[in-house]
Amino acid sequence: MTEETAQPAVLFVDDEPSILSALRRLVRPQGYRVLLASGGAAGLDILASEPVDVVVSDMRMPEMDGAMFLEQVRERWPSVGRILLTGYADIQATVAAVNRGQIQRHIAKPWDDRELLMAIDDALARRRLELENRALLQLTKTQNAELQSLNADLSQRVRARTQEIEQVNAMLEKSFEQVKENFLLSIQVFSGLLELREGGLAGYSRQVADLARRTARRLGLGPRVEEDVHSAGLLHEIGKIGFPDALLRKPVSTMNAEEIARYRRHTLNGEAALLPLGQLQHVARLVRSQHERIDGKGFPDGLSGNAVGLASQALSVASDYCAALSGRMAEQHFSPAQALQLIRGGAGTRYEPEIVEAFELALTDEPEDKPRDRQISPQDVEPGMVLARDLLTPKGTLLLAAGHVFDARLVRQIREFAGREGVRLGLYIRLPDEDSGPARARPAAPSTAPQGASHG
Repeated sequence: MTEETAQPAVLFVDDEPSILSALRRLVRPQGYRVLLASGGAAGLDILASEPVDVVVSDMRMPEMDGAMFLEQVRERWPSVGRILLTGYADIQATVAAVNRGQIQRHIAKPWDDRELLMAIDDALARRRLELENRALLQLTKTQNAELQSLNADLSQRVRARTQEIEQVNAMLEKSFEQVKENFLLSIQVFSGLLELREGGLAGYSRQVADLARRTARRLGLGPRVEEDVHSAGLLHEIGKIGFPDALLRKPVSTMNAEEIARYRRHTLNGEAALLPLGQLQHVARLVRSQHERIDGKGFPDGLSGNAVGLASQALSVASDYCAALSGRMAEQHFSPAQALQLIRGGAGTRYEPEIVEAFELALTDEPEDKPRDRQISPQDVEPGMVLARDLLTPKGTLLLAAGHVFDARLVRQIREFAGREGVRLGLYIRLPDEDSGPARARPAAPSTAPQGASHG
């Protein structure tokens, strides 16, 4: 079977026309396409001009015998089947033909018709298998090439998709950090609202928050709890926002029964104000339990022992210490040594002893994120400078958060605000050699204070 047609082609080569005629009559009923050549040279011409599946050649021919002819067939058309017809006296030449031409079958003359037909059928079957194998091999190569191309394309798509996902993740992470920063900044602004009231102490909530977080860190409560304790410290007095000014200024030790009752409800009011914010659920619980004691004499729930969590006690000890220093606890303003002695006296009743130990260690710690900076005046601020500390009004209201990068617009507003209001702003700028990379801008407080005129 040739590659171009389904009809097998058999070429007979012999120098005797009668033998060629007899061979044609023998195989014609088999449905083969029969080709005849009177010598080796003529046979090679036919092979060069049209497809042939099997060659049957006589051994004895003038000019080019069968061995030489089949040898050239093997070299030029190795897949064509080769059969040699030999006489009994040609045994040596037959051996040479087998070795040189690698014939697949030799048949003695006079031939047996059945044997010759079977030999041709076998040669055609071998030829068909070779062609099928060749086609399968080519198909395999083509499919392998396509598969490699698909794999390369898939790998490229995977790489591209991975890069897209990484970029999206980076953007989401950056967005999350910005949302988180905005949220924490809102908490700081929210905590400063009470300090604007008559009797409020500038920066008081930040002092409590920083000291509470350092205590939680000394207790090893973990970053998430430290963050919650810090937020609770900033918001621990938010329930007092409805107090009249007179009550807000009044030390706890001088309050009458009615005022004490109202004062004790501030933790519940603070919790109620924060509960609607999903991110502040734990913070709201800490605000509620800030006045609980391990001896059960605290409020509002009278919790005792292990029911008063370590995070709540960290907030409580920091709040009590700062209240003693500021005169919120009693008419007397305690010195740091007196306030510390007061805290020590509460070990075993107000707080667990380990809380007091952690608190004393926290007092020796440096403040959170202590910057390496220098103070400058508003007139010396230049675009590109990075704010090293929170910028506050004299009353403690947050104007800009630490880490903010000044631009030309904000520089102009800061200068105009300071000149117009006649206030002294504590501007601390991060030193250039502190930066490990480009400064990362943080959003300003929701209230852009430099545009206002109510801060004094």
